[in-house]
Amino acid sequence: MSEEKRGETFVMRGEAPEAPITFSTFLIGLASSALIHLGEAPNPETGTAGKDLVLARQSIELLGMLHEKTRGNLTPEEKQLFDNLLADLRLRFVEANKR
Repeated sequence: MSEEKRGETFVMRGEAPEAPITFSTFLIGLASSALIHLGEAPNPETGTAGKDLVLARQSIELLGMLHEKTRGNLTPEEKQLFDNLLADLRLRFVEANKR
């Protein structure tokens, strides 16, 4: 029998990745989604950049909610990364709305 785990939209085969996912890599993944929706990074499926401010706002608000819910439970490094990511994304969102 094959070592296969099925998710709703993807299939994972084989072993787990070399390095475990940390909270910081999880945050960076969510931030990457916001950057894609802001049109600042190409969509990995299409290879093109496109702006969707509604989805960008949702991604940033999700990070903001997670920031509130994890307050007091982060290492100093995680807190600094989170604070910087949110500040940067919020600034980029404001700039994207001006264009």
